[in-house]
Amino acid sequence: MKAQGTRRRIAIMGAAGRDFHNFNMVYRGDPSVEVVAFTAAQIPGISGRLYPPALAGVHYPDGIVIVPEDDLEMLCREKGVSQVVFAYSDIPHASVMHLASRALAAGANFLLLGPESTMLRARVPVVAVSAVRTGCGKSQTARWLSRRLADRGLRVGVLRHPMPYGDLERQGVQRFASVADLGAADCTIEEREEYEPHIEAGSVVFAGVDYGAILAQAEDESDIIVWDGGNNDFPFLHPDLHVVVTDALRPDQMDTHHPGEAVLRMADVVVLNKVRAASAEDVARASSAIRVVNPDAPLVKAASPVLLDDPGAVAGKSVLVVEDGPTITHGGMGYGAGYVAAVSCPGVRLIDPRSSAPPAIRAVFDEWPHIGAVLPAMGYGAAQRAALRETIVRSAADVVVAATPIDLATLLDLDMPVVRARYAFEDGADPSLGDILDRFLDGSGDAC
Repeated sequence: MKAQGTRRRIAIMGAAGRDFHNFNMVYRGDPSVEVVAFTAAQIPGISGRLYPPALAGVHYPDGIVIVPEDDLEMLCREKGVSQVVFAYSDIPHASVMHLASRALAAGANFLLLGPESTMLRARVPVVAVSAVRTGCGKSQTARWLSRRLADRGLRVGVLRHPMPYGDLERQGVQRFASVADLGAADCTIEEREEYEPHIEAGSVVFAGVDYGAILAQAEDESDIIVWDGGNNDFPFLHPDLHVVVTDALRPDQMDTHHPGEAVLRMADVVVLNKVRAASAEDVARASSAIRVVNPDAPLVKAASPVLLDDPGAVAGKSVLVVEDGPTITHGGMGYGAGYVAAVSCPGVRLIDPRSSAPPAIRAVFDEWPHIGAVLPAMGYGAAQRAALRETIVRSAADVVVAATPIDLATLLDLDMPVVRARYAFEDGADPSLGDILDRFLDGSGDAC
């Protein structure tokens, strides 16, 4: 091992996920480099923590600090950083280059690590689901694929993109086979939104921080793995079949965000989702935009229908809509499935959550001013969950429409009516995703 003073110094820009994985894959065992810090963005409450020594490895006996992204220039100057590695997702291309400019002006090189440098190889087949933007519908697509694989008699392990927002050492390797497991792990609302529907569908979910160890555990009890991606990131595993979901409601966002454009270019199969909710003009525009980026992959036109559990309980009422958090915040959408479902009922009066929001929730609306009259289900910690509950309880709503995939009423102990808005994947035709998957499973080696 080189003396510490001669090691090349690196900072990794992240958001508690891809950054940790890139470190584990590329830098953890390299004695010639020193990762001096991770910087934090997108997710509240992750700066000021430590990437623990147990995960950081032998070259980092004191762990690695996590600092705010705003401190990048000071970090580069004070620590002599020669290279900044960008490692998070769903960010406009121009914003990536603004960050690059900050690094360059501070005297550092700027690096993007690609899939081949960071993907693990599994011993079992991998079907990966990614998307060009947050909120395209990849999670319901992954659930649909998991059920179809299980119907073929396969043991399905779902590997979920990391969401390590708590005790990182405790979250090194996580396995969730029941809703009780989520409670025992003190999962955030954001984690529950992703894990709980898979568990309810009968799949075992694996997640955490150290994906080499996570994959090893999943391989031992799975015939096939479904990678359920986060944001618009590319997979952590080499996919044998890579399904990429796009959004007909956002036809102009096929190549606008990193790394969504790269993901679309990598796709074996492209799903154009929400075609029934979009206009014929937008479906055509989206299809053309997809073909510019990826002219060869099969294109499946699918739907993501939204159904209310009890429409009669919503009609004619004052309604507070709670939406999936990441879709509405950094996903860039002003509203989601809950709003669509609520306004389809006659006589609905929407309640703007800003009128009852305490400071912790008002800060979310200030940070993301594009959000409409809906409440993103923020819950990265106990304080934020309490603020979310306060916003709901103090509102003048007769009923809550909850489009988050979790049982919000039980989790927040709400004593007011909550009607769930559920959405699922509805396959297309000619081609259909089901036919493509069957050809893949039948061993042709050609999804097309």
